[in-house]
Amino acid sequence: MNIPQLRIDQQFARIGIETNNATVDIDQGPAKLDIQQPAADINIRTKPSKLTIDQSQAFADLGQYPIGEAIRREANEGLQKVREGSQRRRRQGDMMMKIENGGDPLKLIAKQNTPREVRPFNIGFIPSYDSVKIDYQPAEVEVNNQANKPIINAKQTPVLQSYQRGNVDVYLQQKTISI
Repeated sequence: MNIPQLRIDQQFARIGIETNNATVDIDQGPAKLDIQQPAADINIRTKPSKLTIDQSQAFADLGQYPIGEAIRREANEGLQKVREGSQRRRRQGDMMMKIENGGDPLKLIAKQNTPREVRPFNIGFIPSYDSVKIDYQPAEVEVNNQANKPIINAKQTPVLQSYQRGNVDVYLQQKTISI
């Protein structure tokens, strides 16, 4: 026997959704820069240093003098030697004139006119302490500088933007079927 059966199949409706996302494009190029840096203004003034070395006392200790003083000293010494020589010759002439008084004036005169014996020489030219005078005046330097600020010109580039709207499509993908 066949018993009638009632069979129910049910299928739910389906909704389909299709979306397109919105898009935003923003494009901005780099800024245009013009930068100039003027050179700094620098002014330098110097007063030169001065070094003075006076060695005249050290040279005088060694027997060396400036030319003017050396000429004067040598002239005075020459005059003194001429006087001494004249006096010696006169004295020796007087001794020769009085040869009859006895003694041996020729032997005495020869002994006086004989050059002195040479003696060994040792160091004899050490100048006195602090005989060289040194004076130093340092240089004076004055520096003036003025910094100049940079000149900056900046120009923005325009912003390029595009926008595409998004959308949502809702549709019935499958209908309800009932039997």
